[in-house]
Amino acid sequence: MTIAATAAAEDRDLWSPRLRAMTVGSVALVSLLAFEALAVGTAMPTVARSLNGLGLYALAFGGPFASGVVAMVASGIWCDARGPRPAMWHGVAWFVTGLAVAGAATSMGTLVVGRVVQGFGSGLLSVALYVIVGHAYPERLRRRMFAAFAAAWVVPSLVGPALAGLIVEHLGWRWVFLAVPAVAVPAVLLIQPGLRTLAGAASTRPPVGALARVGWACGAGASAALLHYGGQQRGAYAVGLIGVALAGMLACVPRLLPPGFLRAARGLPTVVGLRGLASAAFVGAEVVIPLMLSRERGFTPTGAGLVLTVGALSWSVGSWFQGRIAAPRSAASLPRAGLACIAVGTAGVASALLPGVPVALAVSAWAVAGLGMGLLYPSLSVLTLELSAPAEQGRNSSALQLGDSLAAATVLALTGAVLAAGSSPGPVSYAATLAVAAGCGLLGLVLAGRVTPPAAP
Repeated sequence: MTIAATAAAEDRDLWSPRLRAMTVGSVALVSLLAFEALAVGTAMPTVARSLNGLGLYALAFGGPFASGVVAMVASGIWCDARGPRPAMWHGVAWFVTGLAVAGAATSMGTLVVGRVVQGFGSGLLSVALYVIVGHAYPERLRRRMFAAFAAAWVVPSLVGPALAGLIVEHLGWRWVFLAVPAVAVPAVLLIQPGLRTLAGAASTRPPVGALARVGWACGAGASAALLHYGGQQRGAYAVGLIGVALAGMLACVPRLLPPGFLRAARGLPTVVGLRGLASAAFVGAEVVIPLMLSRERGFTPTGAGLVLTVGALSWSVGSWFQGRIAAPRSAASLPRAGLACIAVGTAGVASALLPGVPVALAVSAWAVAGLGMGLLYPSLSVLTLELSAPAEQGRNSSALQLGDSLAAATVLALTGAVLAAGSSPGPVSYAATLAVAAGCGLLGLVLAGRVTPPAAP
């Protein structure tokens, strides 16, 4: 029996001897990235007051987002040229260094620098982890591995904000940053033995145009940061900033995504586009739900947060379910099902605006939307790897995550602008934002059949 055949026979599941440590380490890293992304939001008001840095509050979020955009593109180029090992190690180093700088900061400016460094490390890691799945796991296990990644976001989304609040109250805000490296380093050490076997998977020079891609990524990152900042402003000033940011993104982002993205060309361009549409739909509804339920239905913050938890749990259920399907009828089956759930679910959330309709209907609709995300996200990740040559998995994984992140940032900024347009948010603004979310899901559903590449002549 050949070495490859022996490895294939041993890799019956994610916990086989060869894959066990890599699976645990990879899922742990995803959980840490998720926890830090969610926990910082809870801790940041206290941080800003402690460091007298409210003026830099928006930059503390926009800065790491921008550096993460650049890192995703750089990581894709690096992984394709040298394999995922260097990007993984550098990602952990930047991530841990940024957390240490932020946790030890004595001024808000230093904390922002730490957050930017941390964001760069997160971007390197997120793409490298996708490439590891493509290189180390057989095709039949990839959907299960991406389902595990989705589940790794669920626990932090459930306990992360509360745990961060307890840490801030009892240990101090610095430990929200300083505690994470204690887990990140052992996690990457678990992956290291498997990474050694992948070190020689690719060793080529970066492709022609790689430096230009990094330049366009810098432009996209700066535009995304400006978009984030503009979304937190008010009035004509906010509209102007958002307009400039959107123009910058329109100029830069298409150069970082697969050719044919804007016209939904068959195959990978549509896969990347569907990921962005799904992210826009879900995030656009998610940001409205707590405000709408508290103002229109009298929910407490805890009650509104529990509704979001329902969506997170159903997302996990959808991810688990798609990982157990032996063979979908076609490549478009799971994306279609997911987008149908997202379109119906986000539209159904608007039922909470009707006083005579039980709010349980809106909660159930949000659970349907979460189920759709669980069906969709891992399936699109798997399709991306299937449609990528081994030497292009980094670039295409980068494009998938880049489209996701920028779509979410765009819809968050535009939703913020809509909600701030009047004297106060009301049913009309909630309905408008939910209609846009449902429309994104519906558009994705119409395009879902185009995930299959064109037939060879």
